[in-house]
Amino acid sequence: MIAPAPRPARRAVGTGIALGAIHVGACAAFLPGTFTWPAVLVAFVLYYLTGGFGVSLGYHRLLTHRSLKLAWPLEYVTATFGVLALQGGPISWVATHRAHHAFSDTERDPHDSRRGFMWCHVEWLYRNNPARLSADETRRYASDLYADPYHRFLEVSGPLWQFALGVGLYIAGGWPFVVWGIFVRLVATYHVTWLVNSAAHLWGYRSYRAPGLDQSTNNWFVGLVAWGEGWHNNHHSFPFSARHGLRWFEFDLTWCAIRLLALFRLADDIKLPAETTLARRALPAGKRR
Repeated sequence: MIAPAPRPARRAVGTGIALGAIHVGACAAFLPGTFTWPAVLVAFVLYYLTGGFGVSLGYHRLLTHRSLKLAWPLEYVTATFGVLALQGGPISWVATHRAHHAFSDTERDPHDSRRGFMWCHVEWLYRNNPARLSADETRRYASDLYADPYHRFLEVSGPLWQFALGVGLYIAGGWPFVVWGIFVRLVATYHVTWLVNSAAHLWGYRSYRAPGLDQSTNNWFVGLVAWGEGWHNNHHSFPFSARHGLRWFEFDLTWCAIRLLALFRLADDIKLPAETTLARRALPAGKRR
C-alpha cells in the first residue's frame, strides 16, 4: 500500500501578527484614564454576547452540531455576535471544529493536544500546521453554511463588524469603552475559548467513553468561565447534545440560555442523549481520571 502524501504545512503569519497586536492593545487598560467601571461593564456584557451567545451557543451548539433549532432570524443574530468574537467567520470556525471532532487528538486534528499545551492553546493558529484546513476542505466540512448567502457574507466581513463596533463604542464612551470593549474583551474571550482546546484536553476527569483517541476531559474551571464548554468529555462523547453539563454540579450557562429560549418558544428540536445512551457510554469509576 502506498502511504498518503504528507499534507503541506500551512503558516498563518497574518493571524499571528493580528493576535499580537490585539494583546498589545489590551495592555492599554493599564494606562491612566482608560479605566472606568462603565467600560468594564461594557466589556463583561460583550464578553457574554460575543463569546457565550455568539460562539458557544451560536457557532458551536447551533451551527456546528445542530443541537437545536432557533426561530428565524435568531440563527443569523447568534452568528453575527459570533463574528464579533473575531475568531473567524462561521464557515471557517465550524469547518475547523468539525475536523477537530473527526480527528480529535490525532495528527489531522487542527489543534492536536498531544503536541502540548501551547500548541493546542494558541500556536496552532499561526505556526506551520499541516492539519489547518485548505479553502476546499473548509467548504466541504461546512457545505451547509457555505450554501447560505448570509453566512458567506459574515465569513468575509468580520473585521468590518469589529470596526463598526469600535466606532460605536468610541461614540458612546470614548477610548475606555474601546480599550475594554474591544481589546480586553477580545483577549479574555480568546483565552477562555482556547482553554477548551487546551486545558479541557489535558486536565480534568472523564465520565464517558469518547470515540477514537479522543483525550477530552471535563474541567470545572473551564466549565465555569467558558459558558459550560469545559464539560468537554461530555460533549465529545455526545456531540449532538445541546446540554454539556450532564451532572447536577456541572453548571452549563449556555444550556440555561437554551432553556430560556425554549421557554419563550424561540428554540426547539433540542437534542439530548437518552438515559440508556448515557449508561451505555459511562466509564467505570476506576477509569475516570
